[in-house]
Amino acid sequence: MLRAINKPTGMVAFSIVWFGQLVSLIGSAMTQFALALWAWQETGAATSMALIIFFAFGPTVFLSPIAGALVDRWNRKFVMMLTDFAAGLSTIVLALLFVSGNLQLWHIYAAGAFAGAFQAFQWPAYSAAITMMVSKANYARANGMMALAESGSGIAAPLLAGGLIGVIGVGGVLLIDIVTFIFAIALLLVISVPQPETTVEGRMGRGSIWKESLYGFSYIWQRPSLLGLQLIFLGVNLISALSFGLLSPMILARTGEDAQALGIVLSATGLGGVAGGLLMSTWGGPKQRIHGVLTGMALSSVLGIAVMGIGQSLPVWLIGAFLASFFIPILNGSNQAIWQAKVAPDVQGRVFAVRRLIAQVCFPLGLLAAGPLADFVFEPAMQSEGLLATLFGGLVGAEPGAGMALMFVLSGVSGVIIALSGYLFSMIRDVETILPDHAVAVAR
Repeated sequence: MLRAINKPTGMVAFSIVWFGQLVSLIGSAMTQFALALWAWQETGAATSMALIIFFAFGPTVFLSPIAGALVDRWNRKFVMMLTDFAAGLSTIVLALLFVSGNLQLWHIYAAGAFAGAFQAFQWPAYSAAITMMVSKANYARANGMMALAESGSGIAAPLLAGGLIGVIGVGGVLLIDIVTFIFAIALLLVISVPQPETTVEGRMGRGSIWKESLYGFSYIWQRPSLLGLQLIFLGVNLISALSFGLLSPMILARTGEDAQALGIVLSATGLGGVAGGLLMSTWGGPKQRIHGVLTGMALSSVLGIAVMGIGQSLPVWLIGAFLASFFIPILNGSNQAIWQAKVAPDVQGRVFAVRRLIAQVCFPLGLLAAGPLADFVFEPAMQSEGLLATLFGGLVGAEPGAGMALMFVLSGVSGVIIALSGYLFSMIRDVETILPDHAVAVAR
């Protein structure tokens, strides 16, 4: 009789998952770069590029509550595999449309919405799986590694895609993405992800899918410290959305559609995230996680987003892009560690999904507003005789892209104000002492 093969668990299993996601994220980021460049060349409008992000991101946010409830019901490893498969399937459809010469802008919107709907399941599933796979002391480090994977893909993907498009075209880039998602699924097959034991909170949250979808709202509402923390993210995400969707069009507009310059800036963004992720995964973040959240958020806004807007040359954009991303793994890893320590594992799918909804519900609205504001308000007003040019022309210039640059500056300054306001409220400032940690045993 053949002996059953013991699948890896604990940090070994997590490291395998992490590597698969790193490869898959590189493929996905290459596809995003190629499609964004294609859309800009087809339309020349910031709105079309912002809408690509909106349709990919909107379903992820709005479907989060029901996705979180199902994540807590289902096997989390299965959910992780399902989301990777859905992302790959959408890429396959786009590749076939492109190769046949039938690709249109609305196809990209539809494929993004499809993948985004499944993405709503991915984040709570991965977050809850980490809680069960690694020890509590390693939460911040594991989250730092995940941020490192996301940022690492941001370095390699733009450079690879920018160089390969001229050789293998957009279709070839899409094919690479298909191979990477297959690789990620294959690695998930070889590891074990423990399912959580039922807790008191879990029993209280049981019921219909509707009740379980709403459970995350009541859980967070009953804990004002967690609610307040997410409201800070809500404010910052709304403001940052006004600049996030405009990074590519701003750089392309200010460089005369230089795809190589855009690739370098996006790679600097990834490099900053990698540096921050490496720091977070080795250091583990500040002892008081709340300082990593609020201070990191403020520094990312002022030294990153605002500097990106002020910059009118590649070196300044590189500095701003690096610093904007450098602090993100620190603030997100610190925030994630707080929630993983305070929320019982068997309800984390539901709670984390609603947590994401609260923090990011306005982000899609910001993306929708960003393109039209840039195309019809800020860009015209920042031309040589525009209304805002006399006030801010000396700060951001008056050439094409200056209006979007001003939006970056305003977003950065507003982000600092919102982030530091968290220190004014003791329920947010003292969240780690107000709420007790849960107790959970994990596989090692």
